[in-house]
Amino acid sequence: MTRTDLPLNDACSREELATIEDAFGQAFGQGLEAEFVASAPGRVNLIGEHTDYNGGFVFPIAIDRYIHVAARARPDRIVRMVARDKNDGDEFSLDRIERDSSRRWVNYVRGVATELERAGCALRGADLAIGGNVPVGSGVSSSAAIELAASLVLLTVAGASMPRPDLALLCQRAENHFVGVSCGIMDQFISALGERSKAMLLDCESLAYEMAPLPADATFVVCDTAKARSLGDSAYNERRSQCEAGAAQLGVPNLRQATLGQLHAAEREMDATTFRRCRHVVTEIDRALRAAEALKGGDLAAFGALMNESHDSLRDDYEVSCTELDAMVEMAREVPGCLGARLTGAGFGGCAVALVGPAHVAQFIPETSAAYEQATGLQPSLYAVRASDGAKVGRPSCATP
Repeated sequence: MTRTDLPLNDACSREELATIEDAFGQAFGQGLEAEFVASAPGRVNLIGEHTDYNGGFVFPIAIDRYIHVAARARPDRIVRMVARDKNDGDEFSLDRIERDSSRRWVNYVRGVATELERAGCALRGADLAIGGNVPVGSGVSSSAAIELAASLVLLTVAGASMPRPDLALLCQRAENHFVGVSCGIMDQFISALGERSKAMLLDCESLAYEMAPLPADATFVVCDTAKARSLGDSAYNERRSQCEAGAAQLGVPNLRQATLGQLHAAEREMDATTFRRCRHVVTEIDRALRAAEALKGGDLAAFGALMNESHDSLRDDYEVSCTELDAMVEMAREVPGCLGARLTGAGFGGCAVALVGPAHVAQFIPETSAAYEQATGLQPSLYAVRASDGAKVGRPSCATP
């Protein structure tokens, strides 16, 4: 069967796309083909961590790893779905959508369906098959990818559409209010609006953004520690509350509006933990802006140095690193050709990202992997990524027009 490729970057994801179409037929009946397939990328934030929910700047890329959702309309208001990678399924009515307290993955789809209905979209029931190659729980935002892919395909099945910035905001609301994670807008925004070979400098307060072409000699390697994130949601929400408390003490609406001078002037009135949390955010916002300028100017050494500063601040001031992430970053920095490395994502496990000269990638991956495994006993997964386009939806060639 010849299949239509969505415009994805890599053969691995094209193969995944074919696999999810096959999984649809296996789940819902041989001979019953998907009508639409949506694909949304994960992301790596190059710098600017835990600044998004503080109104600051971030500098992510969408990566060439995707979540795919194959779909076919139903004549009723029932949504049935299977998750190929989890060997699990779910069914719910669009007339009564409830949160599942035991299975998080279903809540991403239920949540976006809830928000689409609230936004006035008259959804149709659908059968959905979900799968992909975005690692789950690794800090490269599989959650935003499933939200974007599911919402995009549900809209398409219903014959509706929505501007991408609005869709990103809707998916963020689903994660905040339905899933219960107080994430910022970065993950959904880059998954919706990413561009191939470009990074996005996003102002998380105004949602203004610019796309910056990546230098040809800038290669980013994702370094998955094989340490599943722990304490992620509770600690993430705690950090957000600490930042809000610090902004209130400084008399500003958010830490984007604070200066380092203001912060130091208020240090004696703040408890030490709140001060450190605020110091990370204020300095990280500045680092994100300087790093974007460095990369746009092709100064990879300066960019790498700022990545190193970012990790040290996340480790010491924001305290969202862990033994495994620190070990990965340390091992990466020691390999020739690595210009900088830092944790990426919320922290507490998951992934780091390293800037590596292209001539050194073949050496960097096995040497860093071996050193990390010897130090921790864990088997990591390291892979170079390319900046990808954002979420897409299309018809399989075998679908009825």
